[in-house]
Amino acid sequence: MSDKIYSPTNPKAQDGVKRVMKYLSDITYNKIITGQHTQTMAQEELHYIEDITGKQPALLGFELLSYSPNINYLDTDDECMKEITENYGTLKKAWEWAEKKGLITFTWHWFSPLGGRSKSFFTENTDFDASKAVTDGTPENAALLTDMDVMAGLLRPFCERNIPILWRPFHEGDGDWFWWGAKGSEPLKRLWRIMYERFTGMHKLNNLIWVWNSPVPECYPGDDVVDVISRDMYPPAHKHTSQSEYYYNLTAVTNAPKITLIGETGTLPSAKAIVEEKIGWASYMTWSKEFCVTEEYTSKEALKEMYDSPFAVTKERLPILY
Repeated sequence: MSDKIYSPTNPKAQDGVKRVMKYLSDITYNKIITGQHTQTMAQEELHYIEDITGKQPALLGFELLSYSPNINYLDTDDECMKEITENYGTLKKAWEWAEKKGLITFTWHWFSPLGGRSKSFFTENTDFDASKAVTDGTPENAALLTDMDVMAGLLRPFCERNIPILWRPFHEGDGDWFWWGAKGSEPLKRLWRIMYERFTGMHKLNNLIWVWNSPVPECYPGDDVVDVISRDMYPPAHKHTSQSEYYYNLTAVTNAPKITLIGETGTLPSAKAIVEEKIGWASYMTWSKEFCVTEEYTSKEALKEMYDSPFAVTKERLPILY
């Protein structure tokens, strides 16, 4: 067993949450969970991995962008509409994966709750102000809470079926490219706490594992509302290492020994290097499309090497945790 904390912050967390967190802690320094993001019904990434390796990732990521309540269909472009329409219905794929007892993580490119055009999760496409959104009584706050409640309703059936979800909202919030990070660290931390309190308190979503996604200490919302820490990284193509520098940079956000994940990566890490160097990544998730289904970042040989590694947990090697 590693020294990583595996007690959930939510005292009412379901047993599946506890088992997943304990498993992540137990394998840390000894193995790494294979993961892959998908954002379309076709799930071309999953099929590509199966074709090349004969195996499946243990962790599958799903995108919730098309479930945003305030998409502006009247002022958009073809690229945005293609991304939305390809994403329609992907929660069905998450249910199918849950039936196979695979690990699930959700990413939400949250279209601006009020105003905006095209891909309004990008700051450049909306005037939505996160500092106003965390202020009681504002139109921005009302829109924010309405969107949160809609999303809570979509997550509720997973809770009712006791399906644990690695929930990674407000990802890359230390940057200014998404509206939730555009106003700096204080609104970001407040956004996190508002969602945490609303989802665990009002909505009783006791199946969520709360995954923080930033290596910047000033942005960290606090150990009492974070189960797992993670960061996104896009290292040079075909450089498969332990990514130790990224790891130590991330773990500096807190003195607590939190479970640590690679939230997104473009290039596969090296499972062998991670274990040999005792770097505490419990899982990784390769990003979708060209980061997986081409050899631009990871060759087919390197992909197969990862999935064949005795240090990698694939779906076939994953114990039933819920």
